Amino acid sequence: MMNIFSLSFTKMCFIHCLAYELWFKQILFELESVCDFLLESIMDEKKMLVLVSRLNRVIAILRLLVDQVAVLETMAPQDFIEFRDLLAPASGFQSLQFRILECRLGLAMHRRVQYGKHGFKAAFTAGELQILDEEQKKPTLLELVQLWLERTPGLESNEFNFLQQYRDAVGKFLQAEKESIKKQPGGNAEQEAELLKSWEKDKNIFDSILIEELHNKLMSTGERNFSHKATLGALMIFLYREEPRFHQPYQFLLALQEIDSLITKWRYAHVMLVQRQIGSKMGTGGSSGYQYLRATISDRYKVFVDLFNLSAFILPLAFRPPLPEGVERILNVHLSGNAMKDVEEMRKRCKELEIMGQNAKARTEKEHFSPGVVGTSV
Repeated sequence: MMNIFSLSFTKMCFIHCLAYELWFKQILFELESVCDFLLESIMDEKKMLVLVSRLNRVIAILRLLVDQVAVLETMAPQDFIEFRDLLAPASGFQSLQFRILECRLGLAMHRRVQYGKHGFKAAFTAGELQILDEEQKKPTLLELVQLWLERTPGLESNEFNFLQQYRDAVGKFLQAEKESIKKQPGGNAEQEAELLKSWEKDKNIFDSILIEELHNKLMSTGERNFSHKATLGALMIFLYREEPRFHQPYQFLLALQEIDSLITKWRYAHVMLVQRQIGSKMGTGGSSGYQYLRATISDRYKVFVDLFNLSAFILPLAFRPPLPEGVERILNVHLSGNAMKDVEEMRKRCKELEIMGQNAKARTEKEHFSPGVVGTSV
């Protein structure tokens, strides 16, 4: 018979699972609304604030889920053993909502680690599989974000070809880096050779985005998820994030990164909990337990891994391609058309008034302190 301590741990485990399922339901609701906005072929940019706020709500929930693992960590392995058999064959694999969450984000089937000799679908009933199949027919958040990024304003215009301008800037940056290496004091040939090897690796990394064929090859091997055009769109937003029209899109992309990060943290917390409680034993659902879960915290499970890797392509401001006036006007939602000229005129007039004020002040001081002029002491 189960003692009172085992009973309390069983209740805690039940509450823990129930809380996760309730929060998963809320996350799915928020993601569905975001996907609905992105489905619009021409999205009203005023809605970007709504999208960012809803993703931030998802982020807040995921932080709760990560912290919630700490409650289960209060169990000692001996306590867990007392009621573990009661859980079998129940398993986290049976969370239909979590699998829907993965699908909605855009985690592809080929990127998943196999669950035994079968995929995760083996854990579900025929009715649940039908729900999953319907979910997989819908556009994923990854696909919709890709289409949205491909429409990045200013990416392709008559007066500005971002890819060509960026390619030229990268060339100048790499040349400056190479010259800096050759000017290293000391004349150590071995050290210079190592630095040049590192420089060559950096050049190859840049080539992987500058040359579309190389990018597509990385897509075919699963190392990249976004199309070449979408990746350039994201890079442009990162490089020119201070432009008013890119403020919210930049925050949107950061939110997607944070969601990926928190899901990875949650998986890792779960992995460590399982290792602490059952060691290398098999999971109650028939998986390899710790070994299986550990494999799910790799980059293959990050849906928006391309956004994390954009940092490798960021250039110092000194080498960033300047935006032509026409493109800057497109990206400045507050200053368009004649408004740009009006602002320039206003700045010019303010400068003139400032100079006039300084001249008047100088004349007053000169008259006040000049010989023969009686000043008034205050």
